[in-house]
Amino acid sequence: MSVTAPPAPTPVRKAPEAPPGAPAVTAVVVLALVAVVAVLAVVDITQGTAAVGAGEVWKALTGRAEPGDASVVVASRLPRMTAGLVVGAALGAAGAALQSVSRNVLAAPDTLAVNAGAYLALGVLTVTGVSLPLLASSGVAFVGGLAAAAVVLALSGLGAGTVRLVLAGNALALGLGSVTDALLLLFPERTNGLYQWSQGSIAQNGFDGVRQMAPVALAALVGLLLAARRLDALALGDDAARGLGVPVRSTRIAVVMLTTLLAAAAVTLAGPIGFVGLCAPALVRPLARRFRGLLRARAALPVAGLTGAVLVLGSDVALRATAGAESAVAVPTGVITSVVGAVFLVVLALRTRGAGAVAAPDRLRMPGRAAVAAVLAVLTLALVGVVIAAVLLGDTKLLLGDVVNWAQGRGDHAVTFVLDTRVPRVLAALLAGGALALSGTLVQAVTRNPLAEPGVLGVSGGAGLGAVLLVTTVSSPGTWSVAGAAFAGAAITAAVVFGLSARGGFEQNRLVLVGVGAAAGTSALISLLIVLTDPFNATKALTWLSGSTYGRTMPDVLPVAAVLALGTAVALARRAELDLVSLDDDTPRLLGLRLGRARLGLLVLAVLLSATAVAAAGTIGFVGLVAPHAARALVGRRHVRVVPAAILLGASLVCAADLLGRTVIAPAQLGAGLMTAAIGAPYFIYLLVRTRR
Repeated sequence: MSVTAPPAPTPVRKAPEAPPGAPAVTAVVVLALVAVVAVLAVVDITQGTAAVGAGEVWKALTGRAEPGDASVVVASRLPRMTAGLVVGAALGAAGAALQSVSRNVLAAPDTLAVNAGAYLALGVLTVTGVSLPLLASSGVAFVGGLAAAAVVLALSGLGAGTVRLVLAGNALALGLGSVTDALLLLFPERTNGLYQWSQGSIAQNGFDGVRQMAPVALAALVGLLLAARRLDALALGDDAARGLGVPVRSTRIAVVMLTTLLAAAAVTLAGPIGFVGLCAPALVRPLARRFRGLLRARAALPVAGLTGAVLVLGSDVALRATAGAESAVAVPTGVITSVVGAVFLVVLALRTRGAGAVAAPDRLRMPGRAAVAAVLAVLTLALVGVVIAAVLLGDTKLLLGDVVNWAQGRGDHAVTFVLDTRVPRVLAALLAGGALALSGTLVQAVTRNPLAEPGVLGVSGGAGLGAVLLVTTVSSPGTWSVAGAAFAGAAITAAVVFGLSARGGFEQNRLVLVGVGAAAGTSALISLLIVLTDPFNATKALTWLSGSTYGRTMPDVLPVAAVLALGTAVALARRAELDLVSLDDDTPRLLGLRLGRARLGLLVLAVLLSATAVAAAGTIGFVGLVAPHAARALVGRRHVRVVPAAILLGASLVCAADLLGRTVIAPAQLGAGLMTAAIGAPYFIYLLVRTRR
């Protein structure tokens, strides 16, 4: 008689265990990193404008140095080196913990907008004139960073995919950064030096800052190490962690708060130094595949911290070695880490497959023709009303009769002067808004991503880089020269992004991540140019970047008018192709459409629209996001309806933003880009709530 064996019990997943000998291997890795950090620290101390070698450093540490050499080492070099260690270790460990708790390789203080939130909080504190001790300022930065991280994590969804999290953090950081830029422009005296600090500099004046922030960072790091076992359990998934008795929700909240505290300490000490929290854990992951002991959080967190210290000190050493001691004084270390991080993000995007696409927008109703016609009529009337208000209102209020007389050439001198300067501004805002809206419509169709916009592809950043390069290097450049420089920057950036994304037919996740990396790189280079130029050119560049239409003339609006007319005609002629591309990858191919070529053509048109809009009105964010989505909500998803509705909405939004920016706080002015950010950021949060649900 045969006996059937009972079924084997289902094995329970356990937290990863280190193999035999792993502690010794981990110790070797840690010692190697400590040695690298020590070498970089010694080199960093010896670099600077004053000739202080290793011998002088040793004498200063042992109390046998000359008074001048000792003051240089003790008051400047050692605090700078120590700040680099503290900031790098804090950001590296924070990035590792965030990636572990969210199970997302792109989670970091940058991508979760922690740095942007802390920067805004400290900017508000500076503007109000409240003087707080450094430790209290760190508390303010902590509150701002924690609020930003909470918004991004709550709305993007933990583990919901890399693209969604990057878009959420990138857009929120853009909105918060726009508010901070507005404070810089409105209160230049109170915020003097805040912009350079915002790029991340480890330069210190004595040990006071390090002495106060190091214990905060150490306490937060100890807290993360105490939660290491829970982090290992969370790596197995929420259900497995609950089965092991881990309180998932409270653990996540505690870890996010501790990582935010680490980032806040780093921001308070050295400003927001970018991408260290993203790159350091990524550099540890290949080591973890080779040395299994680093899979455990208790080992991974310190190793990521040491790697972060290597990145910060290495960037500082490389900066001083290549730029020279005199120039390196003015260049923040954070600019170098941001450039390195942008390159890393692009490389990661090229190696990522199936990175978790953003879901398509929820089903929209399909209104009838009469309803669509009524919506378009209302939008047209609204646009006409906004244009009339923009022409009549300003520092000098006019009447319609004044405008009629001016148009007929019978206006008096004062009215003619006002309208000759105001009408081109209104047209620039009007046409730039329409071009950005149409560009956003094309980008969202090609990427099938309802949260994408032209800035995501790095086009706006490239255009801004070209224009700022000209503004900060050429004395009194002409408007056509600025427009040409902006277009050249956009074209070069677009060529890089499209060239890197071409493999695989412009797959949407790769395209978006490469674009975000390009945008981060151009932003870092723009910051470098502004920091190195004189205050007058820096103010001009910041004003232009805020989306200002000041000083525009009729010839300035001709390029964007021509491109908008061409783009509208092409988009309407290829409306069926747009509908197919926005569905999926298979349907267009089944119908004989070459998907890669179609995407490339539409993206080139989107770049042309965005570049000419930036040249006409500066960098204006969120219009390419808000207008297409609002248009789909009003008229449905067919692009024969979406295109005109989006153009009308975008033109109205930018024109109204420009009107508010030059009238609400007159005689002071705010750029249209800052005003659209105030509208776009809340709307973006609303979109995230809807698409997540």
